[in-house]
Amino acid sequence: MNFFRQYIAPLLVVTIFLLALLAVSARIFLPSDMAAPAPVSLDDLGTIIPQITTFIT
Repeated sequence: MNFFRQYIAPLLVVTIFLLALLAVSARIFLPSDMAAPAPVSLDDLGTIIPQITTFIT
């Protein structure tokens, strides 16, 4: 148990942190139109909301 606490757990935490850092920083290399959040218009929202309400009920 002490081996896990001293070696494996910190390695796991650092690995997860580096993976998250890589995923977030990969947005720098995307084209400018893909790095922005997806636009949502009222027309798109009107088509999404009925599907969400049927999924919830």
